[in-house]
Amino acid sequence: MTNITDPLSRHRTVLWQFFSDQRIWVISGAILAVLALVDPGQAGDSAEFAVSALLRVAPYLVFSIAVAAWAGATGADNLVAKAFTGAPLMMILLGAIAGGLSPFCSCGVIPLIAALLAMGVPLSAVMAFWLASPIMDPSMFFLTTGVLGVEFAIAKTISAVGLGVFGGTVTHLLGKGGALIDPLREGVGNGGCGGAKVRAPKEVVWRFWQEAERRSAFLKTAWTTTLFLAKWLFFAFLLESLMLAWIPAETVTKALGGTGILPIVTATLVGVPAYLNGYAALPLVGGLIEQGMAPGAGLAFLVAGGVTSIPAAMAVWALAKPKVFALYLGLSLSGAFATGLLFQLWHMI
Repeated sequence: MTNITDPLSRHRTVLWQFFSDQRIWVISGAILAVLALVDPGQAGDSAEFAVSALLRVAPYLVFSIAVAAWAGATGADNLVAKAFTGAPLMMILLGAIAGGLSPFCSCGVIPLIAALLAMGVPLSAVMAFWLASPIMDPSMFFLTTGVLGVEFAIAKTISAVGLGVFGGTVTHLLGKGGALIDPLREGVGNGGCGGAKVRAPKEVVWRFWQEAERRSAFLKTAWTTTLFLAKWLFFAFLLESLMLAWIPAETVTKALGGTGILPIVTATLVGVPAYLNGYAALPLVGGLIEQGMAPGAGLAFLVAGGVTSIPAAMAVWALAKPKVFALYLGLSLSGAFATGLLFQLWHMI
């Protein structure tokens, strides 16, 4: 029997792959197209708002792209492997710092966690890294500075490291009773690009431009990072423009404004389903703060959403046993609430 490939199936596959790769641009275009039909004036205003906002943060965007490309070309992200050696409490601190400051790619974090756990690294140190990593990195710091200001960027960095230390310490104390033995699901290995960095960390080459392969890696990372950030930030600024146009300021102020505990609790819980992406969330929170959102609630939203967003939570669920997943969520939400509350108290002083 002759094996004939259906041309229509091939076309469908190509179209689906294109949509999967470019879905954010497609969605942004669809939003503008619908606006052009139902409210042409708002379509123009939203497009202008998104482009202007991108130009405003462009200097920070360029710097963040350069940092990400430099880390990949030099191999500086290999240095994170050195954070997981030594006494347990020191590993927790170093793991939290490494998670909050390391420029790890999204494909490397989950394999890295699997590798560390499979190699016998204490869950406490891994949890510290795990909790801190989605919240902050050098690129995120500079973008946060550009969108929300340097105070917010510093607070978010401290929150990332603090959440890592808090989560790692709690995990360490629980682990003493033997409750968290063998945290990985059956069949989870230690492969992947992140795992290789820990199993066989390579030497960092600071003068990467002297090697053609590393120059190529720099350019490739810069290009892919530019496309990634551009599509998410344009989408986020587009949503921000609609939020500013359609959501009354008094509604935001009533739900998330003020200085009490309830707005921070609400923002912490809302951050779980509503969080889009670390970069996309920044302008959205900026718009909400302009409309009366409490700063503490904004930080709680960013911290809770970054760690417990649906894609991140699904990855954790696939990797760890249910009890570890439950601990991860509990630490994320309680830590996010605590950081938001402390940041709000700081603003009240």
